[in-house]
Amino acid sequence: MKKVDYKKKLKHLYGPSSKKIVIVEVPPMNYLMVDGEGGPAAESYQQAIEALYGLSFTVKFDVKKGVGLDYTVMPLEGLWWAKDMTAFSSDRKDEWQWKMMIMQPDHVTAKHVNAATKQLREKKNPLALDKIRFESYHEGPSVQILHIGPYDDEGPTIAQMHKFIDENGYQLHMKHHEIYLSDPRRSKPEKLKTVLRQPVTKA
Repeated sequence: MKKVDYKKKLKHLYGPSSKKIVIVEVPPMNYLMVDGEGGPAAESYQQAIEALYGLSFTVKFDVKKGVGLDYTVMPLEGLWWAKDMTAFSSDRKDEWQWKMMIMQPDHVTAKHVNAATKQLREKKNPLALDKIRFESYHEGPSVQILHIGPYDDEGPTIAQMHKFIDENGYQLHMKHHEIYLSDPRRSKPEKLKTVLRQPVTKA
C-alpha cells in the first residue's frame, strides 16, 4: 500500500523557501481544530496538542483499515492572535488566543472522525478530546515564507512579510498562521522550521 505524503503533494503550501516571500492561493481544506488561550506552555495548550495528534493518528489508522488508503499525518498548525493586539508580545503570552489545527485529506469524512473519536475515547480519552471540531477553513490569497530558528525570533521575518504585503498593494486579512514542520522536542531551536503565512486581500 502506497503512503501519500501531503506535505510533498502540496509542496507550494507546506514547503516554501526561506529566502523569498511568495503569494499562494490556499484552497478550502478540512482540519481537526481546537480553540484556546495562553502561551504554548499553558496546560490547556498541551492538552489540546495531545488530543489533536491522538485523534489524527486514530483517524489515519481507521481510514487505512477501512478504505485502504494510507497517508502521513500532517504537521501541527496554529492561528494566533490577541483580543488586544498590543498584547501580542512574548512577555504577555497568557493573553494570546489560538486555534490549533491538523489538516485532514479530502477522503477523510465526518463519519471517520466520529468513529475515531469514539475509539480514542474508549482507549485514552484525552482531556481536550471533546473540544475538537472537524471543519473546513479557507484562507485564499496568502503571503508566506519559511522561518528557520526559534519561535521567539520570528518577529523580523513577520515584519518583512508585512512590509511585502504593504508594498504590493495588499492588506492583512484573517489570522496569522504558523505551520510547525519540526518537532521542538527533537530539533535544536536554531534549526526549527516554521511556515509563516498571512492571508491577504487587496488594499
